Amino acid sequence: MPDTHRIVPGAEVDLSKISPEGKDYHSHKKAARKEFKTLRREIIELQNRLYAECRQRLLIVFQAMDAGGKDGTIRSVFRGVNPQGCRVASFKAPTRDELHHDFLWRIHAQTPASGMMQVFNRSHYEDVLVVRVDKLAPEPVWRARYEQINQFEKLLADSGTRILKFYLHISKDEQKARFQERLDDPAKHWKFSLGDLEKRKQWGEYRAAYEEAISRCSTAYAPWYVIPANQNWYRDLAVTRVIVDRLKQMNPQYPPEEPGLDLVEVE
Repeated sequence: MPDTHRIVPGAEVDLSKISPEGKDYHSHKKAARKEFKTLRREIIELQNRLYAECRQRLLIVFQAMDAGGKDGTIRSVFRGVNPQGCRVASFKAPTRDELHHDFLWRIHAQTPASGMMQVFNRSHYEDVLVVRVDKLAPEPVWRARYEQINQFEKLLADSGTRILKFYLHISKDEQKARFQERLDDPAKHWKFSLGDLEKRKQWGEYRAAYEEAISRCSTAYAPWYVIPANQNWYRDLAVTRVIVDRLKQMNPQYPPEEPGLDLVEVE
């Protein structure tokens, strides 16, 4: 089941043919929530072991259309993990200083150290998404970045970093409903800007950009998963299944205890 939504390397992705409906994959919301909570407890334990072992690293990337649920997924899936061993980096528009470097410079600085779980809320993929759609760089520049991204992720993988990448797949109708919810609730107005409506007009262009990025950059060492995300309860379960499966493969262990501890008495 962890591989249900994995994109096979070399596959051509057509998002219009992939259902964003979680209920197409799981019919019992209550059972899904129960399984999710059980798996989240496993993440907490495995992440503690990862931090204590201080040897392996895990990078988790989230991308989505606006209102796709990146923030909500991160809050839900990683609730309860040890904050000493888990960091979240959010990548906004690059600063002037960042623009004076190559596009991966600011990304590399945020990759996980040994023992760490690092979560990216948006990522280096923005440089083949918004840069492409808004024509912020010439096409030969951003087209070269697919291979540069693959090589960058290969470097990380060869250096001991495990990589998981999730595209949270929602429908255009679902985005509309979520935007309207933000407008109807004054407490959520901070989440909305008029620029979101302009981005919505570019839905088709962004979908094409995501399809090519996922198709060209899903590899054995850094796979993409297209997660049906119209229903939060299934989205959270699907993401958590993959993370737990990968952490179990990594199998982090607590360090061996110092010899003689059984003889120690605290006075």
